[in-house]
Amino acid sequence: MPNDDSSLTALLGLLSTLTTEAAAPERGDLDVLSTEELVRSMNAEDRRVPEAVAVRATEIAAAVDGIVDRFRRGGRLIYIGAGTAGRIGVLDASECPPTFGTDPSMVVGLIAGGETAIRSAVEDAEDDDEAAEASLRGLNLSPDDTVVGISASGRTPYVVGGLTFARGMGALTVAIASNADSAIGAAAEIAIEVVTGPEFVSGSTRLKAGTAQKLVVNMLSTLSMIKLGKTYRGVMVDLVATNEKLRARSISTVSRLAGVEVDEAMTALDAAGGSVKLALLMLATGASAAAAADALQRTDGILRDAITALG
Repeated sequence: MPNDDSSLTALLGLLSTLTTEAAAPERGDLDVLSTEELVRSMNAEDRRVPEAVAVRATEIAAAVDGIVDRFRRGGRLIYIGAGTAGRIGVLDASECPPTFGTDPSMVVGLIAGGETAIRSAVEDAEDDDEAAEASLRGLNLSPDDTVVGISASGRTPYVVGGLTFARGMGALTVAIASNADSAIGAAAEIAIEVVTGPEFVSGSTRLKAGTAQKLVVNMLSTLSMIKLGKTYRGVMVDLVATNEKLRARSISTVSRLAGVEVDEAMTALDAAGGSVKLALLMLATGASAAAAADALQRTDGILRDAITALG
């Protein structure tokens, strides 16, 4: 990337137009406030974030529907981002398998600078506008995939380059930015521009912008999984019991939703090979594990539909 005076001047001019880079004059006295005043002031600023996210409900819903459609075609959800934004995508991707029982390849997080950047800053990696393309090629990106680019400024070259390539490949492209009229919004089919304004500490976009990004990716993955039947009556039914807490949660879930005692829930889970969804279906219909598994397969894993099919 060029690094001469003209490019630096252009970047300074661009940053001066971004609300995420602006300073709020009323917060010029943060260093002289009491600790409790700081807590209340920061909390008041954070309360603005959910309201800003709500403004983009239509775009978020469109993204969820697009992601679900591609999931049903065997596609993947792939997040790309740099710094905090990249880490948020990686975090959301890593939490899907234990929460929803998904294959780790179904939701993927790519971060500028690679694995090292998850724990240590690799700040110049965001300026490489070809790196995301290389990573997406390595994943054999297809039109059945969705690529979600995340950038607080909305102009990160790594994300712009990745979205441009992904759109050219026919994948669904979604941008999550914290400034209006963003470059990544222009590069994507769906622009989710959650304008969170100046940060509590000027320019620290891990704060309100990062919170907004986390809220949006929570919606994209969670609501997509709900529509895929990964929940039933508002409860996770495809969770993977990889530790004692999750095993206890599985037993509690089956007991509560099926209206049976703990011992009966445990017996059903054993017969279902630990599958909460399968155990619930067996208890609801009296079907054998094999018949219940067949019904779930025929109904694309939607428990409510499987109960009806066997009822």
